[in-house]
Amino acid sequence: MDGKGEYEPVNKDKKKIVPMEEEEQVGLKASIGLVQGCTIIVGSIIGSGIFIAPGGVLKQTGSVNMSLGIWILSGLFSMVGAYCYAELGLLIRKPGGDYTYILDTLGPFIGFIRLWAECLIVRPCTITIVALTFAKYSVKLMFPECEPPDESVRILAAVCICILAFVNCWEVKWATAVQDIFTYAKLLALFIIIATGIVQLGRGQTQNFTWDDTETDITKIALSFYSGLFAYNGWNYLNFVIPEMKDPVNDLPKAIAISIVLVTVVYTLTNIAFYTTLSVPEVLGSEAVAATFAEVMYGPMAFMIPIFVAMSTFGGVNGILLTSSRLFYAGACEGQMPEILSMIQVSKMTPAPAVIVVALLSLGYLCSSDIFALINYVGFATWISIGLAVLCLPWLRWKHPEWNRPLKVNLIFPILYIIATIFITIVPMIAKPKETGIGVVIILTGVPVYFLFVAWRNKPVFIRKFLGGVTVCLQKLFVVVTPPKKAV
Repeated sequence: MDGKGEYEPVNKDKKKIVPMEEEEQVGLKASIGLVQGCTIIVGSIIGSGIFIAPGGVLKQTGSVNMSLGIWILSGLFSMVGAYCYAELGLLIRKPGGDYTYILDTLGPFIGFIRLWAECLIVRPCTITIVALTFAKYSVKLMFPECEPPDESVRILAAVCICILAFVNCWEVKWATAVQDIFTYAKLLALFIIIATGIVQLGRGQTQNFTWDDTETDITKIALSFYSGLFAYNGWNYLNFVIPEMKDPVNDLPKAIAISIVLVTVVYTLTNIAFYTTLSVPEVLGSEAVAATFAEVMYGPMAFMIPIFVAMSTFGGVNGILLTSSRLFYAGACEGQMPEILSMIQVSKMTPAPAVIVVALLSLGYLCSSDIFALINYVGFATWISIGLAVLCLPWLRWKHPEWNRPLKVNLIFPILYIIATIFITIVPMIAKPKETGIGVVIILTGVPVYFLFVAWRNKPVFIRKFLGGVTVCLQKLFVVVTPPKKAV
């Protein structure tokens, strides 16, 4: 492999349901430029995290100043990881992002376990978290004086997921247009909050910026990174759609650098703005920090902020759904997910089956509306996976120095990143054994699945016929085919 490999289609000799001349036109199209790349990253990162995570970070750190330090460190940590991913993305240019890096470097078993954790926990759970935040801020307008009914919040979150699943199935350009529009809306909302914070600082509102009650327990500080890093989750999502980028060599590093610097600055200034007005108890007692801030500062115009936040989280769900479907698609192309997920809709050129499966899994997580418990499950699985992916960088430098690398990072960055990842993964296991234990059990359920459905190649004929029949029926239902292999 030279860094430009394409996937072999699964079961190439399976009978197609469309003429060959039509099939040859089927495939993911390169339609993402630098601006779209930036909006995918920024739109995926700025979803719900900045609006729900301040309380989670503050709860574990104890003081405002320490929490601001965690926000800045989380941004720097994400920048280092994204820098490493830029080299990997330009070296292995396949859909699927870190899953394909682990698969090609550490083998099919570790690759599948990473895929299983991401597909079963991380992506659908993250979509659910952001959709729940969208719903909470949306119904806040109808329940200004009390908490909204839990059922109404979950129903609205489900509607959000279903609408965006339809958009992503229907047209990729629609999905990227939604991403562009809602990214600008969320940045406008944050800039309004930041401008208000600057005015407050000018009035001398600095009484909350202290080190009082700073937590000294290192395990709690490590747990605070889960909430902080959750807010930055999404910095690696552009890597999942590299085949759909027009000029990845130039645009991927630029999009990563522009987006993460912008998000880090915006996040830090937004938190400063919150604390110019809200005290520690007010932040800890609010599930919608931005809405509480708006109620104090904007009076009758406070309804604007929940609207902007709802738009922000709506765009966040769209960005995560857009990139997550490509992960399922990549796993199916490698033969590690059902074959139907590797197929493209013949008229819309979208991975419709993969989008639908991601949406259905996300709807399943709506059974729980405890956002912070979901964040803990996501955080544990995410950082194990990303740490393994970054480990691939020095490994591939050693094993394949001859591969073409348009970008080479200094090895000190992946080494520091791996050490930090071990710290923020192991320490919370000690502090929160129940949550991390549940996460480990869910991940390990992938072991028997791998040996039964992936490693076991010589299945009985009746099983193969049954699976083949199901695949053909689903092909006819969705009008999808496996894209042909491209010449390289």
